[in-house]
Amino acid sequence: MSGVIAVPSGTLADRALERLLRGPEKAVLLAREVFGLVRAPDAVAERMAVALLGADPRVKRLPDGRWAVVAQAAGSPLIEDAAFAVVDVETTGSHAGGSDRVTEVAVVVVQGARCEIAIDTLVNPERPISPLVTSITKITNAMVRNAPTFDVVADQVLAELAGRVFVAHNVRFDWHFLRAEFGRARSLGMEGQKLCTVRLARQLIPGLPSYGLDVVSDYFGVANGARHRAGGDALATGVVLQRLLDMARGKGARTLLDLEQMQAKRNKRRKGKRRTSAPEDMI
Repeated sequence: MSGVIAVPSGTLADRALERLLRGPEKAVLLAREVFGLVRAPDAVAERMAVALLGADPRVKRLPDGRWAVVAQAAGSPLIEDAAFAVVDVETTGSHAGGSDRVTEVAVVVVQGARCEIAIDTLVNPERPISPLVTSITKITNAMVRNAPTFDVVADQVLAELAGRVFVAHNVRFDWHFLRAEFGRARSLGMEGQKLCTVRLARQLIPGLPSYGLDVVSDYFGVANGARHRAGGDALATGVVLQRLLDMARGKGARTLLDLEQMQAKRNKRRKGKRRTSAPEDMI
């Protein structure tokens, strides 16, 4: 499973799978961090993992006893064989799980030399957009008044994400907002591999003054004529992704798992550092 899929949301097995998408894990760690069994003996953790995951076709037990998603167990796809869905959303604010909603969504498909917009649409958030957000995105209440609500465009967005690796600049932001919208519109969650161009850029281009989209785009000479609009930012991020993939190959990356480990390696070095500024590309 190397692309995004929509699944029924909220089950314990789904939370375990989301954890395993970061990499294979021992049952005892799953018991502690997913099942909430902080002091579970190894034998109990193993029985819990078998009961929840043993019959799940998305998961496999590795020879060393760890649990892994099937793509990681069977061998990760080559980078050149992967299709990427590069996503950008504009929103009414930064709280995906609260009252904020999507006001614009774009998906750019990247595969080899291909980099083209698959969907780019305003979305009626069914609530007011604050003057502060409008000053950044230039999206006004009047612009979205007659736009489709998310439930109208949900199937089209899902179709463009399906089977592709989800990519965004600060991927957690866009992923969490779309997952929240799909939950409201279709009672669906999302699962699949994710890549973050912020994390990859930090690993591959050390020493930049920041890793916001403007700075990384300027580094690669990528023009963006529609900054802080979903289509412009998604297209610029798609070109940035292509440049980063070239750099990653130059450093020996061959598979999607290599890319995931590359961005995870950078995250571990940063773990525990106090965040001193807002996440890049929040809106």
